[in-house]
Amino acid sequence: MIRYFGTGLLLGAVLVAFAAAVLGALPQALVPAVAREVLFGLVVVPVLLREFGLLRFPVPENARLVPEDVQHMREWGALQFGFEMGTGVRTYSPSALPHLVLVAIVLVVPFPAAFGAAAGFAIGRLAMPLLSNAWSDDGAWSELWARSERIARPLLALTCGGTLVAAMLEW
Repeated sequence: MIRYFGTGLLLGAVLVAFAAAVLGALPQALVPAVAREVLFGLVVVPVLLREFGLLRFPVPENARLVPEDVQHMREWGALQFGFEMGTGVRTYSPSALPHLVLVAIVLVVPFPAAFGAAAGFAIGRLAMPLLSNAWSDDGAWSELWARSERIARPLLALTCGGTLVAAMLEW
């Protein structure tokens, strides 16, 4: 089932990235790069401060939790659920990083790199259920995440930010 879920995640993320890249083609063609980079910087700074725990603000999210029966769904159900999570239709997002990536795709990331961003999002989104399912059902995963979150969140933010800068510079 996990391969269907992962495939759905990737397909949903690619669809969103494609739509954002098409939408972003207009500002990327018409607005000077310096203005787009400044605007992107105005988004990056608060997001990174949020991920470092220095600033608090809510992020848009659907906040629909994973249904209990997702482990028992057939292939097409897992594919659909993954697609919904990949598009953000069914998701809980404690991080603002996916929103940052979306803004980057619209403003500063070259069209082809949008698909790399989609793949990165899908892999990251898939990692959490894979890791949590590898642990026991006694809550140990949640405890581990709670202990390591203050280190993991900034590391993920720096990794995401660095990757976006590299994509923006077309490395």
